[in-house]
Amino acid sequence: MGLVLAMAGAVFTLMLWTSYQRASATRSWVETPATIQSAQVQPERATPHSPMKYRVQIKYSYRFADKLYTGHRIRQVDGPTGDLDKANRLRENYLPGQTYPCWVNPQQPDFAVLQHGTKAGLYSIWFPLLFVVGGLRMAWDAWRRLGHRAAESP
Repeated sequence: MGLVLAMAGAVFTLMLWTSYQRASATRSWVETPATIQSAQVQPERATPHSPMKYRVQIKYSYRFADKLYTGHRIRQVDGPTGDLDKANRLRENYLPGQTYPCWVNPQQPDFAVLQHGTKAGLYSIWFPLLFVVGGLRMAWDAWRRLGHRAAESP
C-alpha cells in the first residue's frame, strides 16, 4: 500500500513540476510586440450531449528576426471553458488592431504566447510529496517488520 501511495504521489509531483517548468520557460523567451488580427469566442461540444464549452480563438501577427509570423496561442496550453462570461472577458482583453506584448520561443519562432502560465504548480508541489514520503515510510516500516519476523522464526 505504501508503494502505491508513493507512486501516486510521484506521478502528481511530476505533473506539477512539468507545469511549473512549462510556465517558467516562457519567462526567458523574447518579448515582442504583437498586433491582434482577430479575437472571437467559439462554442464547441465534444459530443452532441456534452455541455457547451467556449474557446477563445485569437490570431495575431508579430515580427521576429526580420520575419513576420502569425500566432494563435494565448497560453502554452489553451483549453475551453464552460463559462461564457469568462471566455468573453478573456477575448475583451485582446482588441483587434491593438498591440500587446507576446513572448516568442527563440528556438521555435513560430511558437509564441500572449500570457505566461501560472507557477502555481511549484507552490502546490509539497502536497503530493507528502504522499511520496508517507508511502515510502509505510513501505520501509513494512519491510523492516517483515525482516524482524524472518529473523525471529526458527
